[in-house]
Amino acid sequence: MYKSHLRNIEKNINDLDLNSSLEFICNYLRKYIHGYDWVGFYFHDKLNKELELKAFSGLPTEHTKIPFGRGVCGQTAKSNKHIIVPDVSKEANYISCNINVKSEIVVPLFLNNINIGQVDIDSNYPNRFLKVDLEFLTNINELVSEKKLK
Repeated sequence: MYKSHLRNIEKNINDLDLNSSLEFICNYLRKYIHGYDWVGFYFHDKLNKELELKAFSGLPTEHTKIPFGRGVCGQTAKSNKHIIVPDVSKEANYISCNINVKSEIVVPLFLNNINIGQVDIDSNYPNRFLKVDLEFLTNINELVSEKKLK
């Protein structure tokens, strides 16, 4: 379902540095994938035990730093596991970025088997994210990891 998008992203970030790649991916996903209404990459600041927003596309957020364990992103930082939230109103540890968000997916980004960050996608539609989104975003994160290695 998302193979052509993955190829387009890979082709377009081939000659870009990491930061430009992250910006391109965020903008691309938000523009071309229906229901990807906010897209961001957070990276770990292990010293301060928090996530730091490095790139995003969508409405600005005040959540540029998130403590490990806090919110869906913070849970992923601690657990090293993806989280799909079909209905954010039912998530006790949810941090609201804007009132339109109905569902969220957070997928950890690994480098040499170490969780270094994550991609976070918010949707204004309930139950937006499926297994195919998880697989797609995992592949996106592998492309980002390759950039981090360079």
